[in-house]
Amino acid sequence: MIALVDQPLAHAPTAEKHLIETMPGGIAMLDHDGDGWADLFFTNASQPSRLYRNLEGKGWQDVTAGSGLVTDGYTMGVAAADYDRDGRVDLFVTGVGKNWLFRNVGGGKFASVPFPSTGWSISAGWFDYDHDGDLDLFIVNYVVYRRDEEPFCGDEKAGYRTYCHPKHYAPTANSLFRHDGKGKFVDVSRESGIAAHLGKGMGLAFGDADRDGRLDVLVTNDAVPNFLFRNNGDGTFVERGMQSGIGLNDDGRALSSMGTDFRDVDNDGLPDVFITALANETFPLYRGLAKGLFEDVTYGSKVGAATLALSGWSAGMYDFDNDGRKDLFSANGDVNDNTEVFSNRKSRQRNMILWNEGKGVFRPELLGEAAQHRGAAFGDLNRDGAIDVVTSRLGEKPEIWMNDRAGGKRWLIVEAPLGAEVKVAGQWNQATQAVGYASSSMPDVHFGLGEAMKVDEVVVRFVSGKSKTLKDVATNQRIRVVE
Repeated sequence: MIALVDQPLAHAPTAEKHLIETMPGGIAMLDHDGDGWADLFFTNASQPSRLYRNLEGKGWQDVTAGSGLVTDGYTMGVAAADYDRDGRVDLFVTGVGKNWLFRNVGGGKFASVPFPSTGWSISAGWFDYDHDGDLDLFIVNYVVYRRDEEPFCGDEKAGYRTYCHPKHYAPTANSLFRHDGKGKFVDVSRESGIAAHLGKGMGLAFGDADRDGRLDVLVTNDAVPNFLFRNNGDGTFVERGMQSGIGLNDDGRALSSMGTDFRDVDNDGLPDVFITALANETFPLYRGLAKGLFEDVTYGSKVGAATLALSGWSAGMYDFDNDGRKDLFSANGDVNDNTEVFSNRKSRQRNMILWNEGKGVFRPELLGEAAQHRGAAFGDLNRDGAIDVVTSRLGEKPEIWMNDRAGGKRWLIVEAPLGAEVKVAGQWNQATQAVGYASSSMPDVHFGLGEAMKVDEVVVRFVSGKSKTLKDVATNQRIRVVE
């Protein structure tokens, strides 16, 4: 079932094909007013961003006016979390040459907090990399961009222009800001080692790749090798994308990597990686191995054949039918809006769910109408225990996909601090908002449990290394676990 809010994404295409026009569409799913219902925030390129309040599953109310969420620039992505630990969810918005930090002051209002530009920034995410109890901020930056120096790409003789390949733009470094615990952010990009590596970043996800109890950072890069920043535990990171096996695919190619998710899809206790890319590249799926290594299982899982003809942006690994196995979701659409002029592909494409059939195999299903989809956010919008999806579409109203595929199967949602890892009934999952492309999902940790009326135990491991165990927990409920 699809429900729509009434605000189209104004990506402002021009005849000059400025690259920024094809890249917006970030979405945040967050409970901004603390009423227990997930609300929606949409970045809107050159137009004002929008905030919609969830009317307890009965509709949406545009509450942007008077909220203080004024984004006076070209916005891209968003990350939502309670960085000042006052119990209210704050927002960080990325853009082209400008970023915005909004502190939630209650009553549906936000206060703007000065924050420096980090160039052309796309994705961002909150995590406690130094284990001091405060949320820090990682920002993914794309390329060096000057609007007045846009190269011509396409075919002048044939009379068409396209958006340019990233090879025409210089790479740039990502950014890491440490929260000092007093509401201030310190740029530690250089001393942490993050700034030493130049890329063309798009997607972002966190996970403990080597199982040492510290969150590592995955950055997907556009047509250059992906980064895996391994957390050394002393405030520094070492980049191990190539060494880990996710820098390139098994064909030795650096793909047009867009969105990503980084969590355990096969329930073996090791996080896996799913990445979207362009048509003729496939969407790679990497299985986590011991010691922070990964194996490319794209073709053996049947994900390769299912995605070869598609161009994907946002991605998610969630159990959509509550059968105990995480499925894969991709928001699809070509980079160009005139793809039909120079190829046999389509600009507008349908989204896809890859249903987890077990034993490492996935079955594809296309969803809804074709569009140039970009961002996606995931969470339970109507509190029925099934994961819903919101997707953005360039130049069109966003789509809200209300999940009717759970079929009455049972579930459990664990509300835990960001970075916490949760084990339930042989399944592993984690609390994170950094999912997909330029978007921010509900951090609630969801488990599909089939017919189980209860689970023997729920084990939560916090970022600090401490853990908590709950025994004989009934299903079909939300539980909150604090350290």
